[in-house]
Amino acid sequence: MRVADVVAEILKREGVELIIGYPVNDVLEAAARADIRTVIVRQERVGIHMADAMSRVTSGQRIGVFAMQHGPGTENAFGAVAQAYADSVPVLLLPEGYPRPIMNLPPNFSALLNFREIAKWVEQVVLPSEVPNALRRAWTQLKNGRPRPVVIELPRDLVQEEFNGPVDYRPAPRVRVAPDPVAVDEVAAVLVAARRPVIYAGQGVHYAQAWEELRALAELLEAPVCTSLQGKSAFPEDHPLALGAGGRAYPATVSHFLREADVIFGIGCSFTKTNYGVRIPYEGKTIVHATLDAADLNKDVPVSHAILGDAKLTLAALYEAVSERLGGKPRGRLPEVAAEIQRVREAWLAQWMPKLTSDEVPLTPYRVIWELMRTLDVERTIITHDAGSPRDQLSPFWIAKRPLTYLGWGKSTQLGYGLGLAMGAKLARPDMLCVNVWGDAAIGMTGMDFETAVRERIPILSILFNNFSMAIEIPVMPVATEKYRATDISGDYAAFARAMGGYGERVTEPGQIVPAIQRALRAVEDGTPALLEFITGKELAISTP
Repeated sequence: MRVADVVAEILKREGVELIIGYPVNDVLEAAARADIRTVIVRQERVGIHMADAMSRVTSGQRIGVFAMQHGPGTENAFGAVAQAYADSVPVLLLPEGYPRPIMNLPPNFSALLNFREIAKWVEQVVLPSEVPNALRRAWTQLKNGRPRPVVIELPRDLVQEEFNGPVDYRPAPRVRVAPDPVAVDEVAAVLVAARRPVIYAGQGVHYAQAWEELRALAELLEAPVCTSLQGKSAFPEDHPLALGAGGRAYPATVSHFLREADVIFGIGCSFTKTNYGVRIPYEGKTIVHATLDAADLNKDVPVSHAILGDAKLTLAALYEAVSERLGGKPRGRLPEVAAEIQRVREAWLAQWMPKLTSDEVPLTPYRVIWELMRTLDVERTIITHDAGSPRDQLSPFWIAKRPLTYLGWGKSTQLGYGLGLAMGAKLARPDMLCVNVWGDAAIGMTGMDFETAVRERIPILSILFNNFSMAIEIPVMPVATEKYRATDISGDYAAFARAMGGYGERVTEPGQIVPAIQRALRAVEDGTPALLEFITGKELAISTP
């Protein structure tokens, strides 16, 4: 048995049924021999985005795996690994390294040396006998603690060598860390004493699958809940206590209740300061931070109380401690709190309804989003945005009702990320409609992999806003735009989708939005990826009340 076959055998024991990659990497062929489906992409970055989504939509229970060629393949992968690291996503990367005699000599690209700052764990294996040990460490890191990418570099000559003896490997365990009971008791007292508490939930709730515990605690405290962009859908946004998600753009309910809160309880979040997340107003407030990673504490937001531990175990323990103080039932605050949320939301929506229902031509992206939400079965849809305007236009208005039906991101904001996320989500959840919303700048970065969706039979729905420009950059590049048309871009993307073998349609009139969506859905149901290109105006308004 060759080393590449040992790697495939271990992947299979860890439950891997599908590996994404770009040749040449001997592990891909070994995986096929082991009956692990290989999905080949047009470029490494999108393939890693797909693996990323597979991990996200399964709460890390099914880890995405990507294998790439030594040298340029590993170099091309760098940006996608950095994105997964920034957004805390567990992905296993298996770069084939240069042959061992030259693997660390310049100018040869070394994954060991170059991925250290954007991965949780990096190893370079040089002995065949050490492959099971390296992969045991890798899977242990992937399944436990803060989720982030893991890189195991396997030199090209190593994977072609023979492996002596049986493969001694058992799947790595999953371990949850419980919170300190003293800290739980302290925080429970703070939450019960709060006059206007707000719960801020991050994607740690998704990875811990702590959705029911979050809802139970919120209902017991009668506390409004907002989420980070990554945590969106962790709490049902049609719930009376839901405020929505805080990205660069956000509903008025988010800013209103954060501003008026006396206690903000962050659970499963990092409280990272970013241009693409709502600011946490900590001045004059009590901040409680519950996280899995001690490195998050007091990093960006000063905290008054802290809990370290798994989000599910933390929320369950807090529920018990709060329930004991409240006699097992809420205090009757819900009608007043829910009425305030509804009042703020209705006033905010009234301000935006002219755009959400506009008949203007070119189309406004907000009208498209409004019709999309009214036409799709939201509870059976996984949707993601892209960087820039599509993110800011979609996230405040999309009402996510079930966990893991919205893939939000924004710690790093690479254009074109959404296509791979939708494709990976569809591979992991073939029962769901998977949608990416992007613009004409984003498709320029990763659009060729729409052909991968066609070839690999991954029927996604792609919603593209085409305003023939990089509109968000116009205000910061007025001279370059006027002199050299520097922000102008163009393309017929519906025709491109058809040329790749998919369904493509260009929409220019408001009355055609819903019929076009319905036609695209029929194509997707028949197994064909569909791209709808909406010709939109240069919309710059976003919701930042």
